[in-house]
Amino acid sequence: MLQALFQRVREDLQAATEQDPAARSRIEVLLAYPGVHALWLHRLSHLLWRRGFRLGPRLVSHVNRFLTGVEIHPGARVGRRVFIDHGMGVVIGETAEVGDGCVIFKGVVLGGVSQARARRHPRLGPNVVVGSNACVLGAIDVGEGARVGSGSVVIRDVPPGATVVGVPGRIVTGKHRHPEAAHADLPDPVAEALHRLVVRVEQLEAALEKGGARKRPARTNGKDESSHDDAFDGAVEGRRDWPAARSELRRKR
Repeated sequence: MLQALFQRVREDLQAATEQDPAARSRIEVLLAYPGVHALWLHRLSHLLWRRGFRLGPRLVSHVNRFLTGVEIHPGARVGRRVFIDHGMGVVIGETAEVGDGCVIFKGVVLGGVSQARARRHPRLGPNVVVGSNACVLGAIDVGEGARVGSGSVVIRDVPPGATVVGVPGRIVTGKHRHPEAAHADLPDPVAEALHRLVVRVEQLEAALEKGGARKRPARTNGKDESSHDDAFDGAVEGRRDWPAARSELRRKR
């Protein structure tokens, strides 16, 4: 048992040195990394919780929160080689599950949206990365190797290897690997949609400008179509905006 404990400690120290380029040595991680200390105290509280104790584990969890800034319910299941970077503000609920090799940055919430005494917190698969201040809410599953962008709010299942960003979270890539810590370089679906709209509008304006000298029929069904063309040509040339052109067309019809 003691050998298994030391093995877990070595794994935690190794995971921290691999995931954090600021870590210079295992001694530094051992003495000055609150995310690692939070995991160790949680293992103690979780052990007591599994043996049927309730008040004692909650007190250990409370002390853990006071010392490290990380709040992990004693009932939460946390796997091996998990790394909590910085840790301040991290909250992990009672029925949450964190898979092996996950990386959790500061301010992350694995929370519930139900008051039922059943599974109500998320389950993270192996090697999931959750960016700073992200919220993963409800009894949902985040697949292996998925990435959750900083500040995102995830309320639906995430397939393995996907990247989720935004509020609410949207899947922007599937099975596409991003650099491990490139949370500031994740896709922005809203910005990309707006960019596509701007490009499309520019294309339409260019087409209208090129067609400004098109041949205009004198009359169709007894109606003068020249007023129709004049209104749209005026909108393109900037003499009036589109709403005004639309109103003028309606009056002439």
